[in-house]
Amino acid sequence: MPAPPPELILRAHSPELIALPWDSPLAEWDETRVPLRDIEVGPSRHLVRFVEADGALWALKDMPERIARREYEVLRRLEDECLPAVRPAGFVDQPAHDTAILVTRYLSGSWQYKRLIARLPPNRPRHRARLFDGMISLLVDLHRHGVFWGDCSLNNTLFVRDGQTLAAYLVDAETSEVHPTGLSDGQREFDLSILVENVAAGMIDLAESLDRPPEIHPQLIEEATALPERYHRLWEALHATPVFAFDDRYRVEGAIRELNDLGFAVDEVALQPVGDGRSRLQIAVGDRNFHSAQLRALTGVDVGEGQARILLGDLTAHREWMRRRTGGEVTEEAAARSWRTVCLDPGSASAHDALGGAGSPVQAYCDLLEVRWLLSERNGADVGNDAALAALGGRAPTDSAAKAAVADTPTGKLPRVTD
Repeated sequence: MPAPPPELILRAHSPELIALPWDSPLAEWDETRVPLRDIEVGPSRHLVRFVEADGALWALKDMPERIARREYEVLRRLEDECLPAVRPAGFVDQPAHDTAILVTRYLSGSWQYKRLIARLPPNRPRHRARLFDGMISLLVDLHRHGVFWGDCSLNNTLFVRDGQTLAAYLVDAETSEVHPTGLSDGQREFDLSILVENVAAGMIDLAESLDRPPEIHPQLIEEATALPERYHRLWEALHATPVFAFDDRYRVEGAIRELNDLGFAVDEVALQPVGDGRSRLQIAVGDRNFHSAQLRALTGVDVGEGQARILLGDLTAHREWMRRRTGGEVTEEAAARSWRTVCLDPGSASAHDALGGAGSPVQAYCDLLEVRWLLSERNGADVGNDAALAALGGRAPTDSAAKAAVADTPTGKLPRVTD
């Protein structure tokens, strides 16, 4: 009796992807016949390989059929909710080999924590803090949408530079559960305790592999045990329901601004009477895309939230420059058109070229703005783009201030993305 053929579900209409040898076990794929890419991955219970097809890169994970199908469905749910996670591209059941393959899109421009931390000096906890901020933001986003991660760890997270922040993405959803009615406090705290334990263990393992002195271990454990405080601070900001007098409605604007500063859009504001002339404020918070949505509406530019915050500041400064130059009012629409032509497009191209084509042009422009600001602060005057471009590209800055400015930016501290 012939072996049953594989069940193939692919969401990407890619001829080269469909033509891959799905009837063979992933471990037996021959790199002389299949365009495999050698990409380092963290510890995994399952075989993970990467393949190029139709100009794109795909991650393939070999695992039991039941687990693979379940993870595929969970990732589909996360995609529907626009949550930061790798995007599912397919599922292949291989009954002849009693296994299955989960296909996901490779997260372009992403980094594993080991490659990030390895480049940072052990005495710079504030740089590790940016990484932890990204993880906590991810966990809060998942919990707000009723997702129990179950195995939140550094190994199961990828990081992408977004302006001067690190955005975290879920990679492994094997143990994840989606609860449409939301998570209980107990479930959230359990997930958080898993994160603390996994981060502490991961950081110590990495420190040992990098031959860092054992004296740093207590500091790493302390940083891991402080993660719940970060989590609860953000969670409370999103779910606070303050009570105040109805006449103090000005506090509503302050609460909305606080959420917008965190990057969250506001869907609905409600004031519920509680007696004695007082009201309870309840704010329905949407996705963390306040600044990116604002920039997209003004300019048509679609970028990450961290990048959008920086670019909006640059747009505001350009609008003010136009006002001083013309001596009159400048509309947002006119400023946005001019900004793209005068600042963003040529600036992105120049900055990207200065970095040798590493990363994205928009991220390169964000780095340029940061370097220019730091150089200008230290020189007491605007140094202009030429000096900032020279410092950004490492073309022998002429003074210590330029060198220090680049060193203080994420460009100087983190690996430059080349994928």
